[in-house]
Amino acid sequence: MNRKTKMTSMLIIISTFICLAAFSPVGDHLEISLQQDDGSDPPAQVVKLIFVHHSTGENWLNDDFGDLGRALGENNYFVSDTNYGWGPNSIGDRTDIPDWLEWFSSGSTTETMEALYHENGQHSSYTRSQPDPGGENQIILFKSCFPNSDLEGKPGDLPNEEGWLSVGHAKYVYNEILKYFQNHPEKLFVVITAPPLSHSDNAANARAFNQWLVQDWLLENDYPYQNVAVFDFYNLLTGSDGHHSYENGQEIHQVASQNTLHYPSGDDHPSRKGSQKATVEFIPLLNYFYNRWQSDAPFPPAAQGNDEIGGETASDQSTALSADLSGWIDQFEGDGPQGTSGWEAYWDEGTSSSLSCVNDTGQGFSGNSLRLDYQISPYGWGTCGLSYDQAQDWQDRRGMVFYIHSGQTDQTLNVDLYVDGPQGKQSYLYELELTPEITQDWMQIDIPWERFRRVEWEADAGSEFTKPDQISGLAFGFSTEDVQLEGTVWIDDLGWIGGPGFPAENESEPTQGESENIQEPDQNGGRGPCFPLGALPLGGAGLILYRRKKTT
Repeated sequence: MNRKTKMTSMLIIISTFICLAAFSPVGDHLEISLQQDDGSDPPAQVVKLIFVHHSTGENWLNDDFGDLGRALGENNYFVSDTNYGWGPNSIGDRTDIPDWLEWFSSGSTTETMEALYHENGQHSSYTRSQPDPGGENQIILFKSCFPNSDLEGKPGDLPNEEGWLSVGHAKYVYNEILKYFQNHPEKLFVVITAPPLSHSDNAANARAFNQWLVQDWLLENDYPYQNVAVFDFYNLLTGSDGHHSYENGQEIHQVASQNTLHYPSGDDHPSRKGSQKATVEFIPLLNYFYNRWQSDAPFPPAAQGNDEIGGETASDQSTALSADLSGWIDQFEGDGPQGTSGWEAYWDEGTSSSLSCVNDTGQGFSGNSLRLDYQISPYGWGTCGLSYDQAQDWQDRRGMVFYIHSGQTDQTLNVDLYVDGPQGKQSYLYELELTPEITQDWMQIDIPWERFRRVEWEADAGSEFTKPDQISGLAFGFSTEDVQLEGTVWIDDLGWIGGPGFPAENESEPTQGESENIQEPDQNGGRGPCFPLGALPLGGAGLILYRRKKTT
């Protein structure tokens, strides 16, 4: 299964009624039937969960209303929750969409999360069928209340730092808090969309925003992990034909035919019937989210005391992550390898240069490929880079291998490797000439580690690459001095020499792209600039200015 398929959780939009997990009242409670072995099995051991909410969430949890708390307990979740007045500085009072910045992206985030992870109290009336297993909460559910469905603006508004309850600002908030979630893959964060309102003033905006959350949010951010999920509480409350659940091995998301509250209780709080419908649909989907998250493991837990946004510890930077060398570096069938943010484009903004790198569907040697479209002005550069969260140990392989196809010839593609060391980033370069053969068909390129050379603007210029156990990133790109470069290049099936799909390297004869193409560094350390992930050397002192431009 490719990463994009995983990231969308096998999302299906269907137009006809789906019969979901069967349920019927048993006394005052719900009986929820789960299909075994379809991915919706409950956790094998008790897992601690906390739900951040206000009154609608309280009703949903309560035994005599939505019955969610008891149902979660019967599925091996130990449930705690917050409500008004909870937490440091009573942050529990503040659960509107803009308030999530205070929770997950502010100077008080560390204190708030420490309290949230260790909270084991009940602020609603639900039955706990499991004893507290100890330890921290592993799953965090959080939800804004129905006033947050009154979003101003237009359905297609882009993320905007300004505003309060608007489509653009809501998108901005969720994009920002995603940075915290990425730093904590050891936790599962589940967004519960805000319930709908009875009036239709901004109902189209609410629908569009929640569709964005379910379908586009994680994809647009190239999110690499499976520790973030969305439950469309809004959608299933807007009609009897609105559903979000998991059945027969598939995530079901059927959009309702209206955008306003279909299950009123006398005001905008969802009724008991609507809340119980949400319980029935949520339980199998949560089990699926949990199992998907666990199957994506192992991810290194965040270091204790290192909850600053975007923070890294010294051990994160110095410890290499043992790689599974039985697979590929990237076949470009999804959003990028685990432990990365995917491929990102950078270019010299001091010139009119530009470069984009995107997955080109169906245009690869096998399946999709990485497509680079570039226009590099004289004395400019552009590159498409991949950075790892932790250094990679590839010393058990002889080098890199990939397939390439080009739309033009007589140009040089820069292939870069990066190492993060005590003295900062180290950059190594291999220069591949785009020959007529590469323009005619896909060609396999093998590059042994020893063919990479230290770039000219760093210390030990021209020295051989000897650190395949400390690789922090790699890139493909172009640079030029006095001519204009432009064109398109496709890269596919990036792996290691001797890995799957590639024969072991033939040491007696160089492959295309080795000795006949390599340009050994001259006394100045190299042929020309190849700037690592946006690093531009300025003047003879070698000062590096990092500029980043993401286009994927």
